[in-house]
Amino acid sequence: MAVEQPELIDISPFIDHSLLTITATPEQVSKFCTDAEKFKFPSVCVYPYYVKQVAEFLHGKHPKVCTVIGFPHGQSTGKAKLYEASEAVENGASELDVMINLSQIKTGQTNELHREIAEISEETGKAVKAILEMALLTEAEKRLATEVLMDSGVAFIVTNTGWYGGATVADVQLLKEMTKTNVGIKAAGGIKSYEQAVDLISVGATRLGTSRGLELLNQQKDKSGY
Repeated sequence: MAVEQPELIDISPFIDHSLLTITATPEQVSKFCTDAEKFKFPSVCVYPYYVKQVAEFLHGKHPKVCTVIGFPHGQSTGKAKLYEASEAVENGASELDVMINLSQIKTGQTNELHREIAEISEETGKAVKAILEMALLTEAEKRLATEVLMDSGVAFIVTNTGWYGGATVADVQLLKEMTKTNVGIKAAGGIKSYEQAVDLISVGATRLGTSRGLELLNQQKDKSGY
């Protein structure tokens, strides 16, 4: 569904520059950091293995160091996720994209989900961005999960990992309806065009998780005529 786009939007301040391929090399990670600094992206998002390298490269400067926890399936235990998150923070991460356990939503174990996410948030003291994997949830489950996560102290709710489906305008609209301005919304997965990025921002996305940041900026440049 296309959204009316009245003006050109600079998408740079929205992009979580993500390198989440299992074949990523240290050289690629450094290049992602350089590009993120150059274009003033909010964060560089990598697997925990590369957090220390990113933190040392950026040396406390903008952008922030983001990593993924329990990614991509969320099926590790809460204790394991907490350890992974704590180690990532020790290594320099300041934002944690945590994949929730969808089984806890599907089977009504919302207290367990709340406890798991709240503990990570409280113990690390860092911004938790909880990933819903909305492509695999019914609307009722999306609403239930959002309510639980908002109450657990998350800083952002993330639409998807990108493994099972991408961000949609409808899902971002649903999150915006429920969260108002209390929690950030990260649209992630399958963002392939500048127009799609602007559609998502226009309905409430405050971050865009994508590995195509430079490609999207080139499309933006073409649109601007400069």
